[in-house]
Amino acid sequence: MFFTYLRRELRRRRKAALVVASGLALGIALVIVVTSVSNGMGKAQDKVLQSLYGLGTDMTVTKASEPSTSSSQRPRFQFDARGSDDDSTQSSDRVMVQGFTTLASSTVSEVADQQGVSSAVGGLSLNVFKVSGQFTRGQFQQNQQGGGMPGGEPGGGSGQPQGEVRGGGADFDINQYTVYGTDVTRTGLGPLTSSKITSGRTFKTTETDAKVAVADSAYAKEKKYKVGSTVTVKGVKYEVIGIATADSGDAAANLYIPLKQAQTLADQKDKVTTIYVKAADSQQIDAVKSAIQKNVSGTTVTTSADLAKTVSGSLSTASSLATSVGKWLSIAVLVAAFLVAGLLTSSAVSRRVREFGTLKALGWKSGRVTRQVVGEAVVNGLVGGALGIAVGLVGAYVVTAISPTLEAQLGSAAGQAGGPGGGAFMGGPGRQTAKSLEVALTAPVSVTTIAVAVALAVAGGLIAGAFGGWRASRLRPADALRRVE
Repeated sequence: MFFTYLRRELRRRRKAALVVASGLALGIALVIVVTSVSNGMGKAQDKVLQSLYGLGTDMTVTKASEPSTSSSQRPRFQFDARGSDDDSTQSSDRVMVQGFTTLASSTVSEVADQQGVSSAVGGLSLNVFKVSGQFTRGQFQQNQQGGGMPGGEPGGGSGQPQGEVRGGGADFDINQYTVYGTDVTRTGLGPLTSSKITSGRTFKTTETDAKVAVADSAYAKEKKYKVGSTVTVKGVKYEVIGIATADSGDAAANLYIPLKQAQTLADQKDKVTTIYVKAADSQQIDAVKSAIQKNVSGTTVTTSADLAKTVSGSLSTASSLATSVGKWLSIAVLVAAFLVAGLLTSSAVSRRVREFGTLKALGWKSGRVTRQVVGEAVVNGLVGGALGIAVGLVGAYVVTAISPTLEAQLGSAAGQAGGPGGGAFMGGPGRQTAKSLEVALTAPVSVTTIAVAVALAVAGGLIAGAFGGWRASRLRPADALRRVE
Protein backbone atom coordinates (compact mmCIF):
# COMPACT_ATOMS: atom_id res chain seq x y z
CA MET A 1 0.00 0.00 0.00
CA PHE A 2 2.80 2.42 0.93
CA PHE A 3 4.66 2.04 -2.36
CA THR A 4 1.48 1.99 -4.45
CA TYR A 5 0.26 5.26 -2.95
CA LEU A 6 3.80 6.70 -3.21
CA ARG A 7 4.03 5.87 -6.93
CA ARG A 8 0.63 7.36 -7.70
CA GLU A 9 1.26 10.58 -5.81
CA LEU A 10 4.66 11.13 -7.45
CA ARG A 11 3.07 10.67 -10.89
CA ARG A 12 0.30 13.14 -10.06
CA ARG A 13 2.74 15.77 -8.80
CA ARG A 14 5.62 15.38 -11.26
CA LYS A 15 6.16 19.11 -11.74
CA ALA A 16 6.34 19.83 -8.01
CA ALA A 17 8.65 16.84 -7.51
CA LEU A 18 10.89 18.04 -10.35
CA VAL A 19 11.18 21.51 -8.81
CA VAL A 20 12.27 20.06 -5.45
CA ALA A 21 14.66 17.62 -7.10
CA SER A 22 16.19 20.35 -9.29
CA GLY A 23 16.97 22.54 -6.30
CA LEU A 24 18.71 19.69 -4.53
CA ALA A 25 20.50 18.71 -7.77
CA LEU A 26 21.98 22.20 -8.13
CA GLY A 27 23.47 22.14 -4.65
CA ILE A 28 24.80 18.59 -4.98
CA ALA A 29 26.32 19.28 -8.42
CA LEU A 30 28.11 22.34 -7.05
CA VAL A 31 29.48 20.29 -4.17
CA ILE A 32 30.82 17.66 -6.59
CA VAL A 33 32.49 20.22 -8.87
CA VAL A 34 34.04 22.21 -6.02
CA THR A 35 35.25 19.05 -4.26
CA SER A 36 36.69 17.65 -7.48
CA VAL A 37 38.45 20.91 -8.33
CA SER A 38 39.85 21.05 -4.81
CA ASN A 39 41.16 17.50 -5.25
CA GLY A 40 42.70 18.59 -8.54
CA MET A 41 44.35 21.55 -6.80
CA GLY A 42 45.82 19.20 -4.25
CA LYS A 43 47.18 16.90 -6.96
CA ALA A 44 48.62 19.87 -8.86
CA GLN A 45 50.33 21.13 -5.73
CA ASP A 46 51.67 17.63 -5.07
CA LYS A 47 53.19 17.63 -8.55
CA VAL A 48 54.87 20.95 -7.84
CA LEU A 49 56.31 19.68 -4.58
CA GLN A 50 57.33 16.34 -6.10
CA SER A 51 59.31 18.14 -8.79
CA LEU A 52 61.36 19.68 -5.98
CA TYR A 53 61.37 16.88 -3.43
CA GLY A 54 61.20 13.71 -5.45
CA LEU A 55 58.62 10.98 -5.17
CA GLY A 56 58.28 9.38 -1.77
CA THR A 57 60.06 12.19 0.05
CA ASP A 58 58.22 13.47 3.12
CA MET A 59 60.76 16.04 4.32
CA THR A 60 64.27 17.35 3.78
CA VAL A 61 67.05 18.20 6.21
CA THR A 62 69.50 21.00 5.50
CA LYS A 63 72.07 22.92 7.50
CA ALA A 64 70.58 25.57 9.77
CA SER A 65 70.88 29.12 8.48
CA GLU A 66 74.08 30.94 9.40
CA PRO A 67 75.49 34.40 8.68
CA SER A 68 76.02 34.63 4.93
CA THR A 69 79.46 33.64 3.71
CA SER A 70 78.62 34.10 0.05
CA SER A 71 81.17 36.89 -0.36
CA SER A 72 83.97 34.40 0.08
CA GLN A 73 82.33 32.13 -2.48
CA ARG A 74 82.27 34.62 -5.34
CA PRO A 75 83.45 33.06 -8.57
CA ARG A 76 87.01 33.97 -9.57
CA PHE A 77 88.41 33.06 -12.93
CA GLN A 78 92.10 33.08 -13.85
CA PHE A 79 93.45 33.02 -17.40
CA ASP A 80 96.96 32.69 -18.77
CA ALA A 81 98.62 35.65 -20.47
CA ARG A 82 99.12 34.84 -24.14
CA GLY A 83 100.93 36.48 -26.98
CA SER A 84 99.25 38.59 -29.61
CA ASP A 85 99.49 35.81 -32.16
CA ASP A 86 97.72 33.28 -29.93
CA ASP A 87 93.97 33.53 -30.47
CA SER A 88 93.11 30.14 -28.94
CA THR A 89 90.01 29.86 -26.75
CA GLN A 90 90.48 29.86 -23.01
CA SER A 91 88.00 28.52 -20.49
CA SER A 92 87.67 28.15 -16.76
CA ASP A 93 85.12 26.38 -14.55
CA ARG A 94 84.10 27.30 -11.04
CA VAL A 95 82.10 24.71 -9.10
CA MET A 96 80.22 26.02 -6.07
CA VAL A 97 77.89 24.43 -3.55
CA GLN A 98 74.34 25.72 -3.85
CA GLY A 99 73.47 27.67 -0.73
CA PHE A 100 77.14 27.65 0.38
CA THR A 101 76.29 25.36 3.32
CA THR A 102 76.88 21.64 3.75
CA LEU A 103 76.34 18.86 6.25
CA ALA A 104 78.67 16.00 7.07
CA SER A 105 77.74 12.76 5.31
CA SER A 106 77.53 11.13 8.74
CA THR A 107 74.44 13.26 9.39
CA VAL A 108 72.54 11.02 6.96
CA SER A 109 73.01 8.05 9.31
CA GLU A 110 72.00 10.17 12.32
CA VAL A 111 68.78 11.18 10.61
CA ALA A 112 68.06 7.62 9.44
CA ASP A 113 68.39 6.37 13.05
CA GLN A 114 65.64 8.67 14.34
CA GLN A 115 62.39 7.07 15.42
CA GLY A 116 59.78 7.13 12.68
CA VAL A 117 62.26 7.49 9.79
CA SER A 118 61.89 4.81 7.11
CA SER A 119 64.85 5.86 4.98
CA ALA A 120 67.17 8.80 4.38
CA VAL A 121 69.61 9.65 1.61
CA GLY A 122 71.98 12.57 1.07
CA GLY A 123 72.72 14.59 -2.05
CA LEU A 124 75.03 17.44 -3.09
CA SER A 125 73.71 20.28 -5.24
CA LEU A 126 76.24 22.31 -7.20
CA ASN A 127 76.29 25.40 -9.40
CA VAL A 128 78.85 25.39 -12.21
CA PHE A 129 79.98 28.62 -13.84
CA LYS A 130 81.93 28.11 -17.06
CA VAL A 131 83.60 31.09 -18.73
CA SER A 132 85.12 30.55 -22.16
CA GLY A 133 86.39 32.89 -24.85
CA GLN A 134 89.51 34.59 -26.10
CA PHE A 135 91.58 37.75 -25.82
CA THR A 136 92.69 39.71 -28.88
CA ARG A 137 95.52 42.23 -28.58
CA GLY A 138 94.96 45.62 -30.15
CA GLN A 139 97.28 47.18 -32.75
CA PHE A 140 99.13 50.44 -32.13
CA GLN A 141 98.76 52.92 -34.93
CA GLN A 142 100.86 56.11 -35.13
CA ASN A 143 99.21 59.36 -36.13
CA GLN A 144 100.06 60.47 -39.68
CA GLN A 145 100.43 64.13 -38.66
CA GLY A 146 102.66 63.69 -35.68
CA GLY A 147 104.99 66.74 -36.32
CA GLY A 148 108.31 66.89 -34.54
CA MET A 149 110.92 69.01 -32.77
CA PRO A 150 114.24 70.03 -34.26
CA GLY A 151 116.54 67.07 -34.21
CA GLY A 152 114.01 64.94 -35.98
CA GLU A 153 112.27 63.59 -32.88
CA PRO A 154 108.62 62.98 -33.57
CA GLY A 155 105.85 63.84 -31.20
CA GLY A 156 106.59 67.53 -30.76
CA GLY A 157 109.65 66.93 -28.62
CA SER A 158 107.99 64.51 -26.24
CA GLY A 159 110.34 61.72 -27.18
CA GLN A 160 107.34 59.33 -27.61
CA PRO A 161 105.40 58.53 -30.78
CA GLN A 162 101.82 59.81 -30.87
CA GLY A 163 99.07 57.37 -31.80
CA GLU A 164 96.39 55.05 -30.45
CA VAL A 165 95.59 51.38 -29.96
CA ARG A 166 92.88 50.10 -32.23
CA GLY A 167 91.02 46.82 -32.25
CA GLY A 168 91.52 44.03 -29.77
CA GLY A 169 89.45 43.22 -26.69
CA ALA A 170 87.92 40.15 -25.15
CA ASP A 171 84.98 37.98 -26.11
CA PHE A 172 83.85 35.58 -23.38
CA ASP A 173 80.69 33.59 -22.86
CA ILE A 174 79.33 32.55 -19.45
CA ASN A 175 77.48 29.26 -19.15
CA GLN A 176 75.81 28.42 -15.84
CA TYR A 177 74.21 25.08 -15.10
CA THR A 178 73.40 22.89 -12.11
CA VAL A 179 74.79 19.51 -11.15
CA TYR A 180 73.30 17.18 -8.56
CA GLY A 181 75.35 14.48 -6.88
CA THR A 182 73.07 11.54 -6.20
CA ASP A 183 73.66 8.48 -4.03
CA VAL A 184 73.52 5.80 -6.71
CA THR A 185 73.12 3.05 -4.11
CA ARG A 186 69.70 4.45 -3.13
CA THR A 187 68.06 5.94 -6.20
CA GLY A 188 64.52 5.36 -4.92
CA LEU A 189 64.57 8.58 -2.92
CA GLY A 190 65.54 12.11 -3.86
CA PRO A 191 64.97 14.56 -6.72
CA LEU A 192 65.97 12.22 -9.54
CA THR A 193 62.84 10.16 -8.82
CA SER A 194 60.71 13.08 -10.05
CA SER A 195 62.09 12.45 -13.56
CA LYS A 196 61.63 9.47 -15.84
CA ILE A 197 64.45 7.96 -17.87
CA THR A 198 63.30 8.36 -21.48
CA SER A 199 66.51 7.32 -23.18
CA GLY A 200 69.42 5.19 -22.06
CA ARG A 201 69.54 4.03 -18.46
CA THR A 202 69.90 5.27 -14.92
CA PHE A 203 72.84 4.70 -12.57
CA LYS A 204 73.95 1.27 -11.45
CA THR A 205 74.57 0.69 -7.75
CA THR A 206 78.19 -0.13 -8.57
CA GLU A 207 78.82 3.27 -10.19
CA THR A 208 79.47 5.08 -6.92
CA ASP A 209 82.57 6.84 -8.29
CA ALA A 210 82.14 6.35 -12.02
CA LYS A 211 82.49 9.19 -14.51
CA VAL A 212 78.95 8.88 -15.84
CA ALA A 213 76.06 11.34 -15.96
CA VAL A 214 72.32 11.51 -16.56
CA ALA A 215 71.20 14.67 -18.36
CA ASP A 216 67.86 16.44 -18.09
CA SER A 217 66.01 16.23 -21.40
CA ALA A 218 65.53 20.01 -21.77
CA TYR A 219 69.21 20.68 -21.06
CA ALA A 220 70.28 17.81 -23.33
CA LYS A 221 68.19 19.24 -26.17
CA GLU A 222 69.72 22.68 -25.67
CA LYS A 223 73.28 21.34 -25.66
CA LYS A 224 72.55 18.59 -28.21
CA TYR A 225 73.58 15.82 -25.83
CA LYS A 226 72.47 12.25 -26.37
CA VAL A 227 73.28 8.89 -24.87
CA GLY A 228 76.99 8.33 -25.42
CA SER A 229 77.91 12.03 -25.55
CA THR A 230 80.70 13.42 -23.40
CA VAL A 231 80.19 16.26 -20.90
CA THR A 232 83.21 18.03 -19.45
CA VAL A 233 82.93 19.58 -16.00
CA LYS A 234 86.02 21.25 -14.57
CA GLY A 235 88.25 19.26 -16.88
CA VAL A 236 86.63 15.91 -16.02
CA LYS A 237 84.88 14.07 -18.84
CA TYR A 238 81.59 12.29 -18.08
CA GLU A 239 79.75 9.93 -20.38
CA VAL A 240 76.02 10.59 -20.72
CA ILE A 241 74.36 7.25 -19.99
CA GLY A 242 70.74 8.43 -19.84
CA ILE A 243 68.31 11.24 -20.59
CA ALA A 244 65.71 12.04 -17.89
CA THR A 245 62.46 13.93 -18.42
CA ALA A 246 60.81 15.69 -15.50
CA ASP A 247 57.30 14.45 -14.72
CA SER A 248 56.12 18.05 -14.21
CA GLY A 249 57.68 21.47 -14.26
CA ASP A 250 61.43 21.96 -14.31
CA ALA A 251 63.97 19.31 -13.42
CA ALA A 252 65.89 19.49 -10.15
CA ALA A 253 69.22 19.79 -11.98
CA ASN A 254 70.67 19.90 -15.48
CA LEU A 255 73.08 17.03 -14.84
CA TYR A 256 73.08 14.16 -12.35
CA ILE A 257 76.35 12.46 -11.42
CA PRO A 258 77.40 10.05 -8.64
CA LEU A 259 77.69 11.70 -5.22
CA LYS A 260 81.41 10.98 -4.80
CA GLN A 261 82.18 12.61 -8.12
CA ALA A 262 80.21 15.71 -7.14
CA GLN A 263 82.07 15.89 -3.83
CA THR A 264 85.39 15.67 -5.67
CA LEU A 265 84.46 18.40 -8.16
CA ALA A 266 83.44 20.79 -5.38
CA ASP A 267 86.28 19.74 -3.05
CA GLN A 268 83.64 18.80 -0.48
CA LYS A 269 84.68 15.32 0.61
CA ASP A 270 82.05 13.55 2.73
CA LYS A 271 79.67 16.51 2.49
CA VAL A 272 76.03 16.83 1.41
CA THR A 273 73.73 19.80 1.02
CA THR A 274 70.40 18.06 1.54
CA ILE A 275 69.11 14.90 3.20
CA TYR A 276 65.87 13.47 1.82
CA VAL A 277 63.74 11.66 4.38
CA LYS A 278 60.82 9.26 4.09
CA ALA A 279 58.70 8.68 7.19
CA ALA A 280 57.54 5.21 8.17
CA ASP A 281 54.04 6.60 8.77
CA SER A 282 52.76 9.56 6.76
CA GLN A 283 50.50 10.47 9.67
CA GLN A 284 53.50 10.99 11.96
CA ILE A 285 55.47 13.45 9.82
CA ASP A 286 55.26 16.25 12.39
CA ALA A 287 56.51 13.92 15.13
CA VAL A 288 59.43 12.80 12.96
CA LYS A 289 60.26 16.41 12.17
CA SER A 290 60.34 17.28 15.87
CA ALA A 291 62.56 14.27 16.65
CA ILE A 292 65.11 15.24 13.99
CA GLN A 293 65.20 18.88 15.08
CA LYS A 294 65.67 17.82 18.69
CA ASN A 295 68.30 15.11 18.20
CA VAL A 296 70.27 16.32 15.17
CA SER A 297 71.66 19.73 16.01
CA GLY A 298 72.43 22.43 13.49
CA THR A 299 69.79 21.34 11.01
CA THR A 300 66.59 22.71 9.52
CA VAL A 301 63.77 20.30 8.69
CA THR A 302 61.29 21.24 5.96
CA THR A 303 58.17 19.20 5.22
CA SER A 304 55.95 19.34 2.17
CA ALA A 305 53.41 21.26 4.25
CA ASP A 306 56.04 23.90 5.05
CA LEU A 307 56.98 24.25 1.41
CA ALA A 308 53.34 24.34 0.32
CA LYS A 309 52.89 27.51 2.36
CA THR A 310 55.43 29.28 0.17
CA VAL A 311 53.68 28.43 -3.11
CA SER A 312 52.24 31.51 -4.80
CA GLY A 313 50.93 32.33 -8.24
CA SER A 314 47.68 31.36 -9.95
CA LEU A 315 47.76 27.85 -8.42
CA SER A 316 47.79 29.29 -4.90
CA THR A 317 45.08 31.83 -5.74
CA ALA A 318 42.82 29.23 -7.34
CA SER A 319 43.41 26.82 -4.46
CA SER A 320 42.45 29.48 -1.93
CA LEU A 321 39.29 30.31 -3.85
CA ALA A 322 38.33 26.64 -4.15
CA THR A 323 38.90 25.89 -0.47
CA SER A 324 37.39 29.07 0.94
CA VAL A 325 34.93 30.79 -1.41
CA GLY A 326 33.98 27.54 -3.16
CA LYS A 327 33.40 25.67 0.09
CA TRP A 328 31.24 28.35 1.64
CA LEU A 329 29.35 28.88 -1.62
CA SER A 330 28.58 25.16 -1.74
CA ILE A 331 27.37 25.21 1.86
CA ALA A 332 25.20 28.26 1.20
CA VAL A 333 23.65 26.71 -1.91
CA LEU A 334 23.01 23.43 -0.10
CA VAL A 335 21.37 25.14 2.87
CA ALA A 336 19.21 27.20 0.51
CA ALA A 337 18.30 24.08 -1.49
CA PHE A 338 17.35 22.18 1.68
CA LEU A 339 15.24 25.07 2.95
CA VAL A 340 13.50 25.56 -0.41
CA ALA A 341 12.82 21.81 -0.63
CA GLY A 342 11.39 21.85 2.88
CA LEU A 343 9.19 24.88 2.23
CA LEU A 344 7.95 23.47 -1.08
CA THR A 345 7.13 20.17 0.56
CA SER A 346 5.33 21.94 3.40
CA SER A 347 3.43 24.05 0.90
CA ALA A 348 2.44 20.93 -1.02
CA VAL A 349 1.09 19.40 2.18
CA SER A 350 -1.00 22.53 2.77
CA ARG A 351 -2.61 22.05 -0.64
CA ARG A 352 -3.41 18.43 0.23
CA VAL A 353 -5.40 19.16 3.42
CA ARG A 354 -8.58 17.49 2.16
CA GLU A 355 -6.62 14.44 1.00
CA PHE A 356 -4.80 13.87 4.27
CA GLY A 357 -7.84 14.82 6.33
CA THR A 358 -9.90 12.24 4.44
CA LEU A 359 -7.19 9.59 4.96
CA LYS A 360 -7.23 10.27 8.68
CA ALA A 361 -11.01 10.04 8.68
CA LEU A 362 -10.65 6.63 7.04
CA GLY A 363 -8.41 5.48 9.87
CA TRP A 364 -4.89 6.52 8.89
CA LYS A 365 -2.86 7.52 11.91
CA SER A 366 -0.65 10.61 11.96
CA GLY A 367 2.48 8.46 11.88
CA ARG A 368 1.39 6.75 8.70
CA VAL A 369 0.62 10.07 7.01
CA THR A 370 4.00 11.44 8.10
CA ARG A 371 5.81 8.39 6.75
CA GLN A 372 4.03 8.80 3.43
CA VAL A 373 5.13 12.45 3.14
CA VAL A 374 8.70 11.65 4.19
CA GLY A 375 8.82 8.79 1.69
CA GLU A 376 7.80 11.11 -1.14
CA ALA A 377 10.41 13.68 -0.05
CA VAL A 378 13.19 11.07 0.13
CA VAL A 379 12.37 9.85 -3.38
CA ASN A 380 12.50 13.47 -4.57
CA GLY A 381 15.86 13.81 -2.82
CA LEU A 382 17.23 10.67 -4.49
CA VAL A 383 16.05 11.91 -7.87
CA GLY A 384 17.71 15.23 -7.16
CA GLY A 385 20.84 13.40 -6.07
CA ALA A 386 20.96 11.43 -9.32
CA LEU A 387 20.52 14.60 -11.35
CA GLY A 388 23.11 16.42 -9.24
CA ILE A 389 25.66 13.62 -9.63
CA ALA A 390 25.13 13.60 -13.40
CA VAL A 391 25.52 17.39 -13.68
CA GLY A 392 28.50 17.35 -11.30
CA LEU A 393 30.27 14.63 -13.31
CA VAL A 394 29.72 16.62 -16.49
CA GLY A 395 31.12 19.75 -14.85
CA ALA A 396 34.18 17.89 -13.57
CA TYR A 397 34.73 16.33 -17.01
CA VAL A 398 34.59 19.76 -18.66
CA VAL A 399 37.23 21.11 -16.25
CA THR A 400 39.47 18.11 -16.91
CA ALA A 401 38.95 18.36 -20.68
CA ILE A 402 39.86 22.05 -20.72
CA SER A 403 42.77 21.47 -18.28
CA PRO A 404 43.53 25.13 -17.58
CA THR A 405 47.21 25.79 -16.92
CA LEU A 406 48.12 27.19 -13.52
CA GLU A 407 51.44 28.67 -12.50
CA ALA A 408 53.11 27.97 -9.17
CA GLN A 409 55.95 30.09 -7.87
CA LEU A 410 58.27 29.29 -5.01
CA GLY A 411 59.98 32.50 -4.04
CA SER A 412 62.27 33.92 -1.39
CA ALA A 413 60.33 32.35 1.48
CA ALA A 414 61.30 28.94 0.25
CA GLY A 415 64.88 30.03 -0.28
CA GLN A 416 65.18 31.32 3.24
CA ALA A 417 63.61 28.18 4.63
CA GLY A 418 66.58 26.19 3.53
CA GLY A 419 64.33 23.46 2.30
CA PRO A 420 64.35 21.60 -0.92
CA GLY A 421 63.07 24.54 -2.81
CA GLY A 422 65.77 26.71 -1.33
CA GLY A 423 68.79 24.95 0.00
CA ALA A 424 68.65 22.20 -2.54
CA PHE A 425 67.56 23.71 -5.79
CA MET A 426 66.97 27.42 -5.49
CA GLY A 427 70.19 28.79 -4.18
CA GLY A 428 69.98 28.08 -0.50
CA PRO A 429 69.34 30.24 2.54
CA GLY A 430 69.51 33.95 2.01
CA ARG A 431 69.10 33.97 -1.76
CA GLN A 432 66.09 35.88 -3.03
CA THR A 433 65.27 33.53 -5.91
CA ALA A 434 62.12 32.19 -7.47
CA LYS A 435 61.21 29.09 -9.43
CA SER A 436 58.10 28.90 -11.57
CA LEU A 437 56.32 25.74 -12.60
CA GLU A 438 53.26 25.23 -14.78
CA VAL A 439 50.77 22.47 -14.07
CA ALA A 440 47.50 21.47 -15.74
CA LEU A 441 44.41 21.49 -13.53
CA THR A 442 42.18 18.43 -13.47
CA ALA A 443 39.02 17.64 -11.51
CA PRO A 444 39.12 13.97 -10.48
CA VAL A 445 35.90 12.64 -8.94
CA SER A 446 36.51 10.13 -6.19
CA VAL A 447 34.19 7.44 -4.85
CA THR A 448 34.10 9.35 -1.58
CA THR A 449 32.73 12.41 -3.38
CA ILE A 450 29.94 10.32 -4.93
CA ALA A 451 29.15 8.81 -1.53
CA VAL A 452 28.93 12.29 -0.01
CA ALA A 453 26.60 13.34 -2.83
CA VAL A 454 24.28 10.39 -2.15
CA ALA A 455 24.31 11.16 1.57
CA LEU A 456 23.42 14.79 0.83
CA ALA A 457 20.55 13.67 -1.41
CA VAL A 458 19.12 11.47 1.35
CA ALA A 459 19.67 14.23 3.92
CA GLY A 460 17.91 16.74 1.68
CA GLY A 461 14.96 14.41 1.29
CA LEU A 462 14.74 13.78 5.02
CA ILE A 463 14.89 17.50 5.80
CA ALA A 464 12.19 18.26 3.26
CA GLY A 465 10.16 15.33 4.59
CA ALA A 466 10.56 16.60 8.13
CA PHE A 467 9.03 19.94 7.12
CA GLY A 468 6.13 18.30 5.29
CA GLY A 469 5.67 15.51 7.84
CA TRP A 470 5.43 17.98 10.71
CA ARG A 471 2.81 19.90 8.78
CA ALA A 472 0.86 16.76 7.87
CA SER A 473 0.90 15.39 11.42
CA ARG A 474 -0.93 18.50 12.67
CA LEU A 475 -3.84 18.06 10.28
CA ARG A 476 -7.21 16.85 11.62
CA PRO A 477 -10.19 15.34 9.78
CA ALA A 478 -12.17 18.47 10.61
CA ASP A 479 -9.68 20.48 8.50
CA ALA A 480 -10.70 18.45 5.48
CA LEU A 481 -14.41 19.02 6.14
CA ARG A 482 -13.91 22.79 6.28
CA ARG A 483 -12.37 22.65 2.77
CA VAL A 484 -15.46 20.88 1.38
CA GLU A 485 -17.63 23.35 -0.56
